Amino acid sequence: MLDGISLDQLRVFIAAADEGSFSAAGRRLGRTQSVVSQTIGNLEGQIGVTLFDRSARYPKLTPEGRILISDARAIAAGIDTLKARAKGIAGGLEAELSLVVDVMFPMARLTEAVRAFARQFPVTPLRLYVEALGAAVQPVIDGRCSLGIIGSLPLMPVAMTQEKLIDIVMVMVAAHDHPLASCSGNLAASALGQYIQLVLTDRSELSAGREFGVRSPRTWRLADLGAKHAFLLSGLGFGAMPLELVAEDIAAGRLVRLAIEDMPDGQMHMPMCAFYPANAPPGPAGRWLIDRLQSG
Repeated sequence: MLDGISLDQLRVFIAAADEGSFSAAGRRLGRTQSVVSQTIGNLEGQIGVTLFDRSARYPKLTPEGRILISDARAIAAGIDTLKARAKGIAGGLEAELSLVVDVMFPMARLTEAVRAFARQFPVTPLRLYVEALGAAVQPVIDGRCSLGIIGSLPLMPVAMTQEKLIDIVMVMVAAHDHPLASCSGNLAASALGQYIQLVLTDRSELSAGREFGVRSPRTWRLADLGAKHAFLLSGLGFGAMPLELVAEDIAAGRLVRLAIEDMPDGQMHMPMCAFYPANAPPGPAGRWLIDRLQSG
Protein backbone atom coordinates (compact mmCIF):
# COMPACT_ATOMS: atom_id res chain seq x y z
CA MET A 1 0.00 0.00 0.00
CA LEU A 2 2.90 2.39 0.69
CA ASP A 3 3.85 2.31 -2.99
CA GLY A 4 0.46 3.82 -3.79
CA ILE A 5 1.11 7.10 -1.95
CA SER A 6 0.64 9.97 -4.35
CA LEU A 7 2.23 13.40 -4.53
CA ASP A 8 -1.25 14.88 -4.35
CA GLN A 9 -1.84 13.19 -0.97
CA LEU A 10 1.40 14.64 0.35
CA ARG A 11 0.51 18.14 -0.85
CA VAL A 12 -2.87 17.91 0.88
CA PHE A 13 -1.13 16.70 4.05
CA ILE A 14 1.28 19.67 3.89
CA ALA A 15 -1.53 22.16 3.24
CA ALA A 16 -3.56 20.85 6.20
CA ALA A 17 -0.53 21.07 8.49
CA ASP A 18 0.30 24.60 7.29
CA GLU A 19 -3.24 25.98 7.48
CA GLY A 20 -4.27 24.34 10.75
CA SER A 21 -7.64 23.13 9.47
CA PHE A 22 -9.04 20.98 6.70
CA SER A 23 -11.39 23.74 5.53
CA ALA A 24 -8.53 26.26 5.21
CA ALA A 25 -6.45 23.67 3.37
CA GLY A 26 -9.39 23.14 1.03
CA ARG A 27 -9.59 26.84 0.27
CA ARG A 28 -5.87 26.95 -0.43
CA LEU A 29 -6.11 23.98 -2.77
CA GLY A 30 -9.47 24.81 -4.29
CA ARG A 31 -11.17 21.74 -2.84
CA THR A 32 -13.96 21.06 -0.39
CA GLN A 33 -13.30 20.25 3.25
CA SER A 34 -14.71 16.77 2.78
CA VAL A 35 -12.28 16.01 -0.06
CA VAL A 36 -9.33 17.16 2.07
CA SER A 37 -10.55 15.08 5.02
CA GLN A 38 -11.04 12.03 2.82
CA THR A 39 -7.60 12.42 1.23
CA ILE A 40 -5.93 12.65 4.63
CA GLY A 41 -7.90 9.64 5.86
CA ASN A 42 -6.87 7.59 2.84
CA LEU A 43 -3.21 8.56 3.37
CA GLU A 44 -3.43 7.56 7.05
CA GLY A 45 -4.93 4.23 6.07
CA GLN A 46 -2.20 3.55 3.52
CA ILE A 47 0.71 4.27 5.86
CA GLY A 48 -0.94 2.90 9.00
CA VAL A 49 -0.24 6.07 11.00
CA THR A 50 -2.65 8.69 12.40
CA LEU A 51 -1.38 12.06 11.23
CA PHE A 52 -3.91 14.37 12.88
CA ASP A 53 -5.64 14.40 16.24
CA ARG A 54 -9.25 15.29 15.45
CA SER A 55 -10.54 15.37 19.04
CA ALA A 56 -10.59 19.17 19.27
CA ARG A 57 -12.28 21.77 17.07
CA TYR A 58 -9.26 22.00 14.79
CA PRO A 59 -7.11 19.03 13.79
CA LYS A 60 -3.60 19.01 15.24
CA LEU A 61 -0.61 17.03 14.09
CA THR A 62 0.06 13.96 16.19
CA PRO A 63 3.67 13.31 17.33
CA GLU A 64 3.96 10.89 14.41
CA GLY A 65 2.50 13.50 12.08
CA ARG A 66 5.07 16.09 13.18
CA ILE A 67 7.82 13.65 12.28
CA LEU A 68 6.36 12.67 8.91
CA ILE A 69 5.50 16.21 7.80
CA SER A 70 9.23 16.91 7.39
CA ASP A 71 9.57 13.91 5.08
CA ALA A 72 6.50 15.01 3.11
CA ARG A 73 7.95 18.49 2.64
CA ALA A 74 11.29 17.09 1.51
CA ILE A 75 9.61 14.81 -1.05
CA ALA A 76 7.44 17.60 -2.42
CA ALA A 77 10.42 19.97 -2.65
CA GLY A 78 12.47 17.29 -4.40
CA ILE A 79 9.75 16.77 -6.99
CA ASP A 80 9.53 20.52 -7.58
CA THR A 81 13.31 20.66 -8.04
CA LEU A 82 13.21 17.72 -10.47
CA LYS A 83 10.51 19.39 -12.55
CA ALA A 84 12.34 22.73 -12.63
CA ARG A 85 15.65 21.10 -13.52
CA ALA A 86 14.10 18.95 -16.24
CA LYS A 87 12.41 22.03 -17.73
CA GLY A 88 15.72 23.89 -17.73
CA ILE A 89 17.63 21.01 -19.33
CA ALA A 90 14.95 20.63 -21.99
CA GLY A 91 15.43 24.33 -22.74
CA GLY A 92 19.21 23.97 -23.11
CA LEU A 93 20.28 24.81 -19.53
CA GLU A 94 23.29 22.88 -18.26
CA ALA A 95 22.46 20.01 -15.89
CA GLU A 96 25.52 21.13 -13.87
CA LEU A 97 28.12 23.87 -14.21
CA SER A 98 31.66 22.76 -13.39
CA LEU A 99 34.19 25.57 -13.04
CA VAL A 100 37.91 25.77 -12.27
CA VAL A 101 39.28 29.18 -11.23
CA ASP A 102 42.83 30.46 -11.09
CA VAL A 103 43.84 31.13 -7.49
CA MET A 104 44.84 34.67 -8.48
CA PHE A 105 41.28 35.65 -9.40
CA PRO A 106 39.81 38.08 -6.82
CA MET A 107 37.85 35.92 -4.39
CA ALA A 108 35.47 38.73 -3.42
CA ARG A 109 34.44 39.13 -7.05
CA LEU A 110 34.09 35.37 -7.47
CA THR A 111 32.00 34.82 -4.34
CA GLU A 112 29.64 37.66 -5.23
CA ALA A 113 29.16 36.22 -8.73
CA VAL A 114 28.55 32.75 -7.31
CA ARG A 115 26.01 34.15 -4.83
CA ALA A 116 24.16 35.83 -7.69
CA PHE A 117 24.43 32.63 -9.75
CA ALA A 118 22.69 30.67 -7.00
CA ARG A 119 19.79 33.13 -7.10
CA GLN A 120 19.61 33.13 -10.90
CA PHE A 121 19.94 29.35 -11.38
CA PRO A 122 18.67 27.77 -8.14
CA VAL A 123 18.38 24.26 -9.58
CA THR A 124 21.72 24.20 -11.42
CA PRO A 125 24.44 22.67 -9.21
CA LEU A 126 27.82 24.42 -9.27
CA ARG A 127 31.03 22.42 -8.91
CA LEU A 128 33.97 24.74 -8.23
CA TYR A 129 37.73 24.17 -8.02
CA VAL A 130 40.45 26.73 -7.25
CA GLU A 131 43.87 25.89 -8.70
CA ALA A 132 47.08 27.55 -9.87
CA LEU A 133 48.96 27.63 -13.19
CA GLY A 134 48.40 24.53 -15.33
CA ALA A 135 46.20 22.88 -12.72
CA ALA A 136 43.59 25.54 -13.55
CA VAL A 137 43.67 24.47 -17.21
CA GLN A 138 44.00 20.69 -17.00
CA PRO A 139 40.46 19.98 -15.72
CA VAL A 140 38.97 21.73 -18.79
CA ILE A 141 41.29 19.84 -21.12
CA ASP A 142 40.36 16.56 -19.41
CA GLY A 143 36.64 17.34 -19.58
CA ARG A 144 36.23 17.38 -15.79
CA CYS A 145 35.22 21.04 -15.96
CA SER A 146 33.28 22.81 -18.68
CA LEU A 147 34.64 26.27 -17.96
CA GLY A 148 37.87 27.74 -16.60
CA ILE A 149 39.18 31.11 -15.41
CA ILE A 150 42.92 31.49 -15.97
CA GLY A 151 45.50 34.23 -15.65
CA SER A 152 48.83 33.02 -14.36
CA LEU A 153 49.69 30.57 -17.16
CA PRO A 154 50.50 32.14 -20.53
CA LEU A 155 50.19 28.78 -22.31
CA MET A 156 46.79 27.79 -23.67
CA PRO A 157 45.90 24.85 -25.93
CA VAL A 158 44.85 26.05 -29.37
CA ALA A 159 41.54 24.18 -29.11
CA MET A 160 40.39 26.57 -26.39
CA THR A 161 38.45 29.80 -26.79
CA GLN A 162 39.42 32.68 -24.48
CA GLU A 163 37.42 35.70 -23.36
CA LYS A 164 39.05 38.56 -21.45
CA LEU A 165 37.43 39.22 -18.08
CA ILE A 166 39.51 41.65 -16.01
CA ASP A 167 43.06 42.73 -15.24
CA ILE A 168 44.46 42.20 -11.77
CA VAL A 169 47.42 44.11 -10.34
CA MET A 170 50.34 42.03 -9.10
CA VAL A 171 52.99 43.47 -6.77
CA MET A 172 56.30 42.10 -5.51
CA VAL A 173 56.42 42.21 -1.73
CA ALA A 174 58.49 41.20 1.27
CA ALA A 175 57.98 41.45 5.02
CA HIS A 176 58.88 44.76 6.64
CA ASP A 177 61.89 43.16 8.36
CA HIS A 178 63.15 41.28 5.27
CA PRO A 179 66.53 42.56 3.99
CA LEU A 180 65.03 43.52 0.63
CA ALA A 181 62.51 45.82 2.31
CA SER A 182 65.27 48.23 3.36
CA CYS A 183 66.84 48.48 -0.10
CA SER A 184 66.42 51.82 -1.87
CA GLY A 185 65.96 52.30 -5.60
CA ASN A 186 65.12 49.65 -8.14
CA LEU A 187 66.35 46.19 -7.26
CA ALA A 188 68.53 44.39 -9.79
CA ALA A 189 68.13 40.72 -10.61
CA SER A 190 71.46 40.01 -8.92
CA ALA A 191 70.13 41.42 -5.65
CA LEU A 192 66.99 39.29 -5.81
CA GLY A 193 69.03 36.20 -6.53
CA GLN A 194 70.53 36.28 -3.06
CA TYR A 195 67.19 35.61 -1.38
CA ILE A 196 64.50 32.95 -1.39
CA GLN A 197 61.58 33.64 -3.68
CA LEU A 198 58.21 32.14 -2.74
CA VAL A 199 56.42 30.84 -5.83
CA LEU A 200 53.35 28.77 -6.55
CA THR A 201 53.93 25.27 -7.80
CA ASP A 202 52.03 23.73 -10.72
CA ARG A 203 50.19 20.56 -9.78
CA SER A 204 49.86 19.67 -13.46
CA GLU A 205 52.51 18.90 -16.08
CA LEU A 206 51.49 21.71 -18.43
CA SER A 207 54.31 24.04 -17.38
CA ALA A 208 56.96 21.39 -16.78
CA GLY A 209 60.42 22.85 -17.43
CA ARG A 210 59.13 26.44 -17.59
CA GLU A 211 59.23 29.23 -15.03
CA PHE A 212 56.84 32.20 -14.80
CA GLY A 213 57.90 35.26 -12.86
CA VAL A 214 60.77 33.50 -11.09
CA ARG A 215 63.60 35.98 -10.42
CA SER A 216 65.79 34.03 -8.03
CA PRO A 217 67.52 30.64 -8.35
CA ARG A 218 66.55 30.03 -4.74
CA THR A 219 62.87 29.17 -4.50
CA TRP A 220 60.43 27.65 -2.10
CA ARG A 221 57.41 26.25 -3.90
CA LEU A 222 53.98 26.33 -2.34
CA ALA A 223 50.76 24.89 -3.71
CA ASP A 224 48.49 27.28 -1.82
CA LEU A 225 48.21 31.07 -2.11
CA GLY A 226 47.20 31.36 1.54
CA ALA A 227 50.35 29.54 2.60
CA LYS A 228 52.43 31.84 0.39
CA HIS A 229 50.81 34.86 2.03
CA ALA A 230 51.60 33.51 5.50
CA PHE A 231 55.22 32.77 4.54
CA LEU A 232 55.63 36.31 3.18
CA LEU A 233 54.30 37.83 6.39
CA SER A 234 56.75 35.66 8.35
CA GLY A 235 59.70 37.03 6.37
CA LEU A 236 60.56 33.66 4.83
CA GLY A 237 61.04 35.09 1.34
CA PHE A 238 59.79 37.59 -1.22
CA GLY A 239 57.22 37.04 -3.94
CA ALA A 240 54.48 38.37 -6.17
CA MET A 241 50.93 38.66 -4.84
CA PRO A 242 47.64 40.16 -6.05
CA LEU A 243 47.53 43.73 -4.74
CA GLU A 244 43.95 43.26 -3.58
CA LEU A 245 45.06 40.46 -1.27
CA VAL A 246 47.95 42.34 0.37
CA ALA A 247 46.76 45.96 0.26
CA GLU A 248 45.88 45.97 3.96
CA ASP A 249 49.23 44.41 4.88
CA ILE A 250 51.06 47.10 2.89
CA ALA A 251 49.00 49.88 4.45
CA ALA A 252 49.68 48.47 7.92
CA GLY A 253 53.41 48.13 7.24
CA ARG A 254 53.47 44.35 7.55
CA LEU A 255 54.56 44.00 3.92
CA VAL A 256 56.61 46.35 1.73
CA ARG A 257 56.31 46.75 -2.03
CA LEU A 258 59.57 46.09 -3.85
CA ALA A 259 60.65 48.12 -6.88
CA ILE A 260 62.26 45.80 -9.45
CA GLU A 261 64.45 47.08 -12.29
CA ASP A 262 62.11 45.84 -15.03
CA MET A 263 58.95 46.87 -13.17
CA PRO A 264 59.91 50.25 -11.69
CA ASP A 265 56.39 51.12 -10.58
CA GLY A 266 56.43 47.95 -8.52
CA GLN A 267 53.49 46.32 -10.21
CA MET A 268 52.37 44.44 -13.28
CA HIS A 269 48.97 43.72 -14.78
CA MET A 270 47.81 40.15 -15.25
CA PRO A 271 44.85 39.57 -17.60
CA MET A 272 42.29 37.05 -16.36
CA CYS A 273 40.36 35.17 -19.04
CA ALA A 274 37.49 32.72 -19.22
CA PHE A 275 38.24 29.75 -21.44
CA TYR A 276 36.41 26.69 -22.72
CA PRO A 277 36.70 24.16 -25.54
CA ALA A 278 36.03 25.79 -28.88
CA ASN A 279 33.69 22.94 -29.83
CA ALA A 280 31.76 23.07 -26.52
CA PRO A 281 30.84 26.69 -25.71
CA PRO A 282 29.06 27.39 -22.43
CA GLY A 283 25.29 27.06 -22.14
CA PRO A 284 22.99 29.69 -20.61
CA ALA A 285 24.30 29.25 -17.04
CA GLY A 286 27.96 29.34 -18.06
CA ARG A 287 27.37 32.30 -20.37
CA TRP A 288 25.62 34.18 -17.57
CA LEU A 289 28.47 33.53 -15.14
CA ILE A 290 31.12 34.70 -17.62
CA ASP A 291 29.21 37.95 -18.21
CA ARG A 292 28.77 38.46 -14.46
CA LEU A 293 32.47 37.94 -13.73
CA GLN A 294 33.32 40.33 -16.55
CA SER A 295 30.99 43.09 -15.42
CA GLY A 296 31.55 42.65 -11.70
